[in-house]
Amino acid sequence: MRILVFGTSGQLGYELMQQGISLKLDIHGADYPQTDITLLNQVSNAFTDFQPGLVINAAAYTNVDGAESEPELAMAINAGGPAHLARVCYEYQIPLIHISTDYVFDGTQGFPYRETDPVEPIGVYGRSKAAGETAVRSILDEHIILRTSWLYGAHGQNFVKTILRLACEKKEIRVVADQFGSPTHAADLAEAILKISDMLRQGAVEHWGTYHYCGRGIVSWHEFAQAIVDHCRQHGKIKVKRVIPVTTADFPTKALRPGYSALDCGLLEKHFGISPIPWRNSLNLAIKALF
Repeated sequence: MRILVFGTSGQLGYELMQQGISLKLDIHGADYPQTDITLLNQVSNAFTDFQPGLVINAAAYTNVDGAESEPELAMAINAGGPAHLARVCYEYQIPLIHISTDYVFDGTQGFPYRETDPVEPIGVYGRSKAAGETAVRSILDEHIILRTSWLYGAHGQNFVKTILRLACEKKEIRVVADQFGSPTHAADLAEAILKISDMLRQGAVEHWGTYHYCGRGIVSWHEFAQAIVDHCRQHGKIKVKRVIPVTTADFPTKALRPGYSALDCGLLEKHFGISPIPWRNSLNLAIKALF
Protein backbone atom coordinates (compact mmCIF):
# COMPACT_ATOMS: atom_id res chain seq x y z
CA MET A 1 0.00 0.00 0.00
CA ARG A 2 1.45 3.35 -1.04
CA ILE A 3 1.28 6.01 1.68
CA LEU A 4 1.22 9.71 0.85
CA VAL A 5 2.13 12.07 3.70
CA PHE A 6 1.20 15.76 3.52
CA GLY A 7 3.27 18.12 5.68
CA THR A 8 6.67 16.40 5.63
CA SER A 9 8.58 19.54 6.65
CA GLY A 10 6.94 19.55 10.10
CA GLN A 11 8.18 17.60 13.10
CA LEU A 12 5.56 14.84 12.76
CA GLY A 13 5.80 14.58 8.97
CA TYR A 14 9.57 14.33 9.26
CA GLU A 15 9.31 11.43 11.73
CA LEU A 16 6.72 9.66 9.57
CA MET A 17 9.03 9.78 6.58
CA GLN A 18 12.12 8.70 8.55
CA GLN A 19 10.35 5.76 10.17
CA GLY A 20 8.54 4.80 6.99
CA ILE A 21 11.77 4.69 4.99
CA SER A 22 13.48 2.72 7.78
CA LEU A 23 10.63 0.17 7.66
CA LYS A 24 10.98 0.03 3.84
CA LEU A 25 7.39 1.18 3.36
CA ASP A 26 6.16 2.57 0.05
CA ILE A 27 5.91 6.06 1.54
CA HIS A 28 6.07 9.43 -0.22
CA GLY A 29 5.80 13.06 0.85
CA ALA A 30 4.06 16.15 -0.45
CA ASP A 31 4.63 19.57 1.05
CA TYR A 32 4.34 23.31 0.53
CA PRO A 33 5.21 25.08 -1.74
CA GLN A 34 5.17 22.28 -4.32
CA THR A 35 1.83 21.09 -2.97
CA ASP A 36 -0.40 23.64 -1.24
CA ILE A 37 -3.31 21.88 0.49
CA THR A 38 -5.34 25.10 0.42
CA LEU A 39 -5.58 24.64 -3.38
CA LEU A 40 -7.78 21.76 -4.50
CA ASN A 41 -6.12 21.40 -7.89
CA GLN A 42 -2.68 20.95 -6.29
CA VAL A 43 -4.06 18.29 -3.94
CA SER A 44 -5.64 16.50 -6.91
CA ASN A 45 -2.35 16.66 -8.83
CA ALA A 46 -0.49 15.03 -5.92
CA PHE A 47 -2.98 12.15 -5.91
CA THR A 48 -2.57 11.77 -9.67
CA ASP A 49 1.22 11.76 -9.37
CA PHE A 50 1.53 9.32 -6.46
CA GLN A 51 -1.62 7.15 -6.72
CA PRO A 52 -1.73 6.50 -2.95
CA GLY A 53 -3.67 3.83 -1.12
CA LEU A 54 -3.64 5.83 2.12
CA VAL A 55 -3.20 9.53 2.92
CA ILE A 56 -1.82 10.95 6.18
CA ASN A 57 -2.34 14.66 6.80
CA ALA A 58 0.35 16.07 9.10
CA ALA A 59 0.18 19.53 7.48
CA ALA A 60 -1.12 22.31 9.71
CA TYR A 61 -0.86 25.94 10.73
CA THR A 62 0.44 25.47 14.30
CA ASN A 63 1.38 28.99 15.44
CA VAL A 64 -1.24 29.37 18.19
CA ASP A 65 -0.60 33.09 18.78
CA GLY A 66 -0.02 33.82 15.08
CA ALA A 67 -3.44 32.42 14.24
CA GLU A 68 -5.06 35.30 16.14
CA SER A 69 -3.48 37.71 13.64
CA GLU A 70 -3.92 35.45 10.60
CA PRO A 71 -7.32 33.78 11.09
CA GLU A 72 -8.00 33.45 7.35
CA LEU A 73 -4.69 31.68 6.73
CA ALA A 74 -5.13 29.39 9.75
CA MET A 75 -8.63 28.48 8.61
CA ALA A 76 -7.52 27.90 5.01
CA ILE A 77 -4.76 25.48 6.07
CA ASN A 78 -6.41 23.77 9.04
CA ALA A 79 -9.99 23.56 7.73
CA GLY A 80 -9.89 24.10 3.97
CA GLY A 81 -6.86 21.83 3.50
CA PRO A 82 -8.37 18.79 5.24
CA ALA A 83 -11.62 19.34 3.33
CA HIS A 84 -9.71 19.16 0.03
CA LEU A 85 -7.85 16.03 1.12
CA ALA A 86 -11.05 14.34 2.27
CA ARG A 87 -12.82 15.24 -0.98
CA VAL A 88 -10.09 13.74 -3.16
CA CYS A 89 -9.79 10.69 -0.88
CA TYR A 90 -13.54 10.21 -1.39
CA GLU A 91 -13.10 10.38 -5.16
CA TYR A 92 -10.28 7.81 -5.05
CA GLN A 93 -12.08 5.72 -2.38
CA ILE A 94 -9.09 5.64 -0.04
CA PRO A 95 -8.83 6.34 3.71
CA LEU A 96 -7.41 9.43 5.42
CA ILE A 97 -5.58 9.74 8.72
CA HIS A 98 -5.89 13.35 9.84
CA ILE A 99 -3.98 14.82 12.81
CA SER A 100 -5.76 17.19 15.17
CA THR A 101 -5.18 18.76 18.57
CA ASP A 102 -6.14 18.97 22.24
CA TYR A 103 -6.83 22.68 21.63
CA VAL A 104 -10.29 21.84 20.26
CA PHE A 105 -11.29 21.70 23.96
CA ASP A 106 -11.74 24.69 26.26
CA GLY A 107 -9.76 23.18 29.14
CA THR A 108 -12.37 23.63 31.87
CA GLN A 109 -13.22 19.95 32.44
CA GLY A 110 -10.46 19.11 34.91
CA PHE A 111 -9.99 15.45 33.89
CA PRO A 112 -8.79 13.83 30.65
CA TYR A 113 -10.96 14.51 27.63
CA ARG A 114 -12.58 11.65 25.76
CA GLU A 115 -13.38 11.64 22.06
CA THR A 116 -17.09 12.14 22.80
CA ASP A 117 -16.66 15.22 24.98
CA PRO A 118 -18.00 18.50 23.55
CA VAL A 119 -15.61 20.47 21.34
CA GLU A 120 -15.40 24.09 22.49
CA PRO A 121 -12.19 25.79 21.28
CA ILE A 122 -11.26 29.13 22.82
CA GLY A 123 -8.89 30.47 20.14
CA VAL A 124 -8.57 30.78 16.39
CA TYR A 125 -6.13 27.88 16.16
CA GLY A 126 -8.47 25.52 18.03
CA ARG A 127 -11.48 26.69 16.02
CA SER A 128 -9.65 26.13 12.74
CA LYS A 129 -8.63 22.60 13.77
CA ALA A 130 -12.16 21.81 14.95
CA ALA A 131 -13.49 23.01 11.60
CA GLY A 132 -11.01 20.69 9.86
CA GLU A 133 -12.31 17.74 11.86
CA THR A 134 -15.89 18.61 10.95
CA ALA A 135 -15.00 18.84 7.26
CA VAL A 136 -13.32 15.42 7.24
CA ARG A 137 -16.24 13.76 9.04
CA SER A 138 -18.81 15.29 6.70
CA ILE A 139 -17.04 14.25 3.49
CA LEU A 140 -15.33 10.92 4.13
CA ASP A 141 -16.57 7.94 6.15
CA GLU A 142 -13.26 6.03 6.07
CA HIS A 143 -11.21 8.39 8.21
CA ILE A 144 -9.18 8.36 11.41
CA ILE A 145 -8.91 11.70 13.18
CA LEU A 146 -6.09 11.46 15.71
CA ARG A 147 -5.89 14.22 18.30
CA THR A 148 -2.60 14.75 20.09
CA SER A 149 -1.05 17.27 22.48
CA TRP A 150 2.11 19.18 23.38
CA LEU A 151 4.07 17.75 20.45
CA TYR A 152 7.87 17.93 20.35
CA GLY A 153 10.64 16.23 18.41
CA ALA A 154 14.16 16.37 17.04
CA HIS A 155 13.05 18.24 13.91
CA GLY A 156 11.58 21.75 13.84
CA GLN A 157 10.85 24.22 16.63
CA ASN A 158 9.06 23.16 19.80
CA PHE A 159 8.90 23.67 23.58
CA VAL A 160 11.69 21.21 24.38
CA LYS A 161 14.15 22.94 22.04
CA THR A 162 13.14 26.36 23.40
CA ILE A 163 13.81 25.29 26.98
CA LEU A 164 17.12 23.69 25.95
CA ARG A 165 18.21 26.98 24.35
CA LEU A 166 17.11 29.08 27.34
CA ALA A 167 18.81 26.68 29.75
CA CYS A 168 22.12 27.39 28.01
CA GLU A 169 21.56 31.17 27.92
CA LYS A 170 19.89 32.14 31.22
CA LYS A 171 20.28 31.51 34.94
CA GLU A 172 16.52 31.66 35.53
CA ILE A 173 13.61 30.56 33.35
CA ARG A 174 9.99 31.47 34.08
CA VAL A 175 7.37 28.97 32.89
CA VAL A 176 3.59 28.82 33.27
CA ALA A 177 2.53 26.41 36.02
CA ASP A 178 -1.28 26.52 35.76
CA GLN A 179 -1.77 24.91 32.33
CA PHE A 180 -1.80 21.11 32.29
CA GLY A 181 -1.49 18.53 29.53
CA SER A 182 0.46 15.55 28.21
CA PRO A 183 3.75 15.96 26.28
CA THR A 184 3.99 13.80 23.15
CA HIS A 185 7.17 12.84 21.33
CA ALA A 186 6.68 13.12 17.56
CA ALA A 187 8.52 9.81 17.08
CA ASP A 188 6.00 8.03 19.34
CA LEU A 189 3.06 9.57 17.51
CA ALA A 190 4.55 8.63 14.13
CA GLU A 191 5.01 5.04 15.32
CA ALA A 192 1.36 4.91 16.42
CA ILE A 193 0.19 6.29 13.07
CA LEU A 194 2.22 3.75 11.12
CA LYS A 195 0.80 0.94 13.27
CA ILE A 196 -2.69 2.15 12.34
CA SER A 197 -1.57 2.33 8.71
CA ASP A 198 -0.42 -1.29 8.85
CA MET A 199 -3.78 -2.36 10.24
CA LEU A 200 -5.46 -0.49 7.39
CA ARG A 201 -3.24 -2.32 4.92
CA GLN A 202 -4.34 -5.63 6.44
CA GLY A 203 -8.01 -4.63 6.36
CA ALA A 204 -8.11 -4.99 10.13
CA VAL A 205 -9.74 -1.64 10.96
CA GLU A 206 -13.35 -2.03 12.09
CA HIS A 207 -13.88 1.30 13.86
CA TRP A 208 -13.35 4.54 11.96
CA GLY A 209 -13.66 7.94 13.63
CA THR A 210 -11.88 10.08 16.21
CA TYR A 211 -9.17 8.91 18.62
CA HIS A 212 -6.66 10.36 21.05
CA TYR A 213 -2.92 9.70 21.34
CA CYS A 214 -0.48 11.52 23.64
CA GLY A 215 2.29 10.73 26.10
CA ARG A 216 1.18 9.00 29.29
CA GLY A 217 1.05 11.28 32.31
CA ILE A 218 -0.19 14.79 33.04
CA VAL A 219 2.05 17.75 33.92
CA SER A 220 2.14 21.53 33.86
CA TRP A 221 4.37 23.41 31.42
CA HIS A 222 6.55 24.30 34.43
CA GLU A 223 6.93 20.63 35.46
CA PHE A 224 7.71 19.73 31.86
CA ALA A 225 10.35 22.46 31.66
CA GLN A 226 11.88 21.33 34.98
CA ALA A 227 12.10 17.76 33.67
CA ILE A 228 13.81 19.01 30.49
CA VAL A 229 16.37 20.93 32.56
CA ASP A 230 16.97 17.94 34.86
CA HIS A 231 17.58 15.66 31.87
CA CYS A 232 19.90 18.27 30.32
CA ARG A 233 22.07 18.30 33.43
CA GLN A 234 22.67 14.57 32.96
CA HIS A 235 23.88 15.00 29.38
CA GLY A 236 25.72 18.31 29.21
CA LYS A 237 26.59 21.64 30.80
CA ILE A 238 23.85 24.22 31.16
CA LYS A 239 23.66 27.70 32.69
CA VAL A 240 20.18 27.74 34.27
CA LYS A 241 19.93 27.48 38.07
CA ARG A 242 16.16 27.86 38.63
CA VAL A 243 12.95 27.16 36.74
CA ILE A 244 10.43 29.52 38.30
CA PRO A 245 6.67 28.78 38.19
CA VAL A 246 4.43 31.63 37.05
CA THR A 247 0.71 31.95 36.32
CA THR A 248 -0.96 32.40 32.95
CA ALA A 249 -1.85 35.92 34.10
CA ASP A 250 1.86 36.63 34.68
CA PHE A 251 2.70 35.50 31.16
CA PRO A 252 0.05 36.99 28.84
CA THR A 253 -0.13 35.75 25.25
CA LYS A 254 -2.18 36.82 22.25
CA ALA A 255 -4.18 33.58 22.22
CA LEU A 256 -6.04 31.99 25.11
CA ARG A 257 -4.93 28.44 25.91
CA PRO A 258 -6.79 25.62 27.64
CA GLY A 259 -5.98 25.35 31.33
CA TYR A 260 -6.27 21.57 31.21
CA SER A 261 -6.14 19.62 27.95
CA ALA A 262 -5.02 16.10 28.88
CA LEU A 263 -6.45 13.42 26.59
CA ASP A 264 -7.89 10.00 27.46
CA CYS A 265 -6.31 7.48 25.06
CA GLY A 266 -8.31 4.45 26.17
CA LEU A 267 -10.36 4.17 22.97
CA LEU A 268 -7.27 3.87 20.77
CA GLU A 269 -5.90 1.15 23.02
CA LYS A 270 -9.23 -0.69 22.92
CA HIS A 271 -9.68 -0.63 19.13
CA PHE A 272 -6.06 -0.66 17.92
CA GLY A 273 -4.05 -2.08 20.83
CA ILE A 274 -1.82 1.02 20.90
CA SER A 275 -0.78 2.16 24.38
CA PRO A 276 0.73 5.59 25.15
CA ILE A 277 4.37 5.71 26.23
CA PRO A 278 5.19 7.50 29.52
CA TRP A 279 6.23 11.01 28.58
CA ARG A 280 9.31 11.04 30.83
CA ASN A 281 10.75 7.95 29.10
CA SER A 282 10.36 9.53 25.68
CA LEU A 283 11.72 12.88 26.84
CA ASN A 284 14.91 11.25 28.11
CA LEU A 285 15.48 9.53 24.76
CA ALA A 286 14.74 12.74 22.85
CA ILE A 287 17.22 14.81 24.87
CA LYS A 288 19.92 12.15 24.55
CA ALA A 289 19.50 12.39 20.78
CA LEU A 290 19.81 16.18 20.86
CA PHE A 291 23.07 16.24 22.87
